[in-house]
This record gives sequence, C-alpha cells and structure tokens, in this order.
Amino acid sequence: MIKIVSWNIRQGGGTRIAKIAETLIKTKAHMLVCSEYRNQAKGIFLRHKLLEAGYRFQYVTAATSEANAVLIASKIDGHSRLHKSPCGYGYCVASVDFEAFSLHGVYLPHKKKHDLFDILLAEASVDRPSIIVGDYNTGKNGIDQRGDSFWYTDELRELEEAGMVDAFRQMHGNLETYSWRSHQGNGYRYDHSYVHQDLVPLIKACDYDHTVREQGLSDHSLMWLELG
Repeated sequence: MIKIVSWNIRQGGGTRIAKIAETLIKTKAHMLVCSEYRNQAKGIFLRHKLLEAGYRFQYVTAATSEANAVLIASKIDGHSRLHKSPCGYGYCVASVDFEAFSLHGVYLPHKKKHDLFDILLAEASVDRPSIIVGDYNTGKNGIDQRGDSFWYTDELRELEEAGMVDAFRQMHGNLETYSWRSHQGNGYRYDHSYVHQDLVPLIKACDYDHTVREQGLSDHSLMWLELG
C-alpha cells in the first residue's frame, strides 16, 4: 500500500508549523506534498522534523522566501525534475519520478494567467503514469462549488481527456464536499488528487480530513490518496 498526503499549509505554516509537522507525521504517509511551502526558517524547521520522522528524500521547488512553493517529502527515493514556465510559475510544480509512477505536487496560482496546465498535460502524455496532487485553486463549476467563478475548468477537463482521473470522484461520485471555505462560508473544492487511468484499479481510498481546517491549522483541508 502506498499512501500520499497533500496539504496546503497556508503561507509557509507560520506559528502553526510545529503542529503542522506533527499532523503530517501522524498520517504515516509514504509521500507528503505541501503546497504554499516557503523556503525560509519555518520551511527548514518542517523539513528537519520530517527528516527525523523518516522522510529522507525531500524535493523543493526553487523560489524566493516569500513565494508559495511546493515541497515533496518521501520515505522512498526518486528522481526530481524542474519545470520552466514562460509565465514565471515553474516553482509551482514539483515533479519526482518514482519506480512505478511520477508524482507531481502542485500549487496553481489563484485566478492568475499561467501555463502550468500545459506542463501537466505534457506529463499526462508520457509513458510513465502520473499522479498529480495538491492545491489546483480551481475545480468544476457547479460541482466543486455551487457557483461558476472557477478559472481553468476547461483545462481541468482537458486533463481528464488526456487520461487523468479525479480519484475523489472515482470513489465518491458527486458527493458534495469542499476543501476551502470563504469568510462568507462559501465552499470550494480546490484540492485534488488526479491519477492516470492505468493506476485507477489500484485506488483504495481518497478523501479529506476537514478537522485540520476546522481547528485552524490551515485554511485548507488535508487530502489523502491510497494505492494498493
């Protein structure tokens, strides 16, 4: 069984970082993906705590200390790759090739023009099956929110046409749930786990832990994916 956990830790974690590290370690995941990771002192603290817990292999996208980047921490070794983005958002996608699949951790900019779906579509087309997890900052209008304010819904559907499957919907159908809520209480499912169709028979579980958001550890729910 392989367990992958993804979580937007909100602006690098701040004063919540020790509890964030504890929460991530308690998931006992094989691979962790942190969106809104920041290359600063709190980020180093988090990486040290994960290292002590057995996450020996760590991959961080190159970004300034104030930029929202991506961290992949794993108990299994892999080969990392960097991406170039004409729009300047290459640090928003972290890619690691493992033996059985490529894992892509994402933090896609919210309502900004970017070309990151081009990168993800290209990765979906290679021979090695991909898993793409993290904060997409988008979803399907009318399904992942009640309104229609999402950008990049069409690109998300292109990703599905390229063979990527929404693991949560695969397991739960049209169940209404949201991974982020506005101050007005409006819900949005920003966080996703997309799995290449070749890996779909291996999906054992995919769900959210909303308690970490309700407790204020982040403004996003934690998501996990299990393959067996």
